[in-house]
Amino acid sequence: MGSRKISVIIPVYNAETYIIPCLESVINQNFSDIEIICVNDGSKDGSKELIEAYMKSYPQIMLINQANQGVSMARNIGLQAASGDYIGFVDADDTIDATMYDTLYRAAVDGDCDAVITNFECELEGCKVTTRFPFPPGIVLMREYIEREIMTYFLKSDQLNTVWNKLYKRSAIVQFGVKFPRNVALGEDGMFNMQFFKHAERVTYLDYSGYNYRAVIGSATRNMKEKDYFQRALDVYRLDLTSIYTNKIDPLKLKQLRSFKLITNVIATINMYLGASKDVSLGEKLRYVNRMIKNPDVREALPYYYHEASGTLSRYERFIAEMIRRKSLLGLYCATTYSKLRNT
Repeated sequence: MGSRKISVIIPVYNAETYIIPCLESVINQNFSDIEIICVNDGSKDGSKELIEAYMKSYPQIMLINQANQGVSMARNIGLQAASGDYIGFVDADDTIDATMYDTLYRAAVDGDCDAVITNFECELEGCKVTTRFPFPPGIVLMREYIEREIMTYFLKSDQLNTVWNKLYKRSAIVQFGVKFPRNVALGEDGMFNMQFFKHAERVTYLDYSGYNYRAVIGSATRNMKEKDYFQRALDVYRLDLTSIYTNKIDPLKLKQLRSFKLITNVIATINMYLGASKDVSLGEKLRYVNRMIKNPDVREALPYYYHEASGTLSRYERFIAEMIRRKSLLGLYCATTYSKLRNT
């Protein structure tokens, strides 16, 4: 296929419903020098055949088939096959705007950057929500800023974890030996980014949204019994990050940031579970929330959360945090029910 300027890696697993609009959005970029690497991760539906049909008309598409190993392994296989100067990631159920890779590539080359970070858009129940980041836009951010602001942001929030709102210099990925970790539930993107940005010298942030993330409505409720969101938040909280953050950040600050993320995730999970649809019984919801608020890690993290969050919490967040501190199931149930009624 020859070397191209950008390699776009698309992990595909049972994505026949969405893969065509996804592929179309990448093919129709106004930046033409792109190779598209689809990694079929053992799909059992018609995804493979749909991609093969597109390959007949579009020689820039490459298809790699593998037995199901998960999204991290699929992306690693894609990285091994990539030849572009820069790497982008797109999920098979999302789309990108026609200007996205042209915009990111120009910024990367102009600033000689290891990575470009952008906003992303998500449509939730008919409302478009744009996720932005508190970094100065349109300038080259150097090593000191990356260490002080971007690396700490990964600890405090999950929002920057995604790989698909970024463009990475491939030579930097190779040089730093960055890979997606196997078996890190919900944290694989974050781990990849922490490893990458730990070494990055020059980064730029664009106040631009070209990535359209599809939030599949109802999936959180459907997945509640299969995916233990709280356990995943605990796994991320307990990850050993010493190799990444040693000597880079004060241990107390590290604890505060990680505690803030854990309690933020606990509050989000409480809202999701107690506000969930009728197919989960109230008793089941309350048992789950009770397990969360009595967990030793949550108890340990609360004081650090208060310290880190001081002055930034809404009245609702303050109340929920106080009910967690008091281990008040009734308070949490009343608050989330009131919030749900007020927002309907």
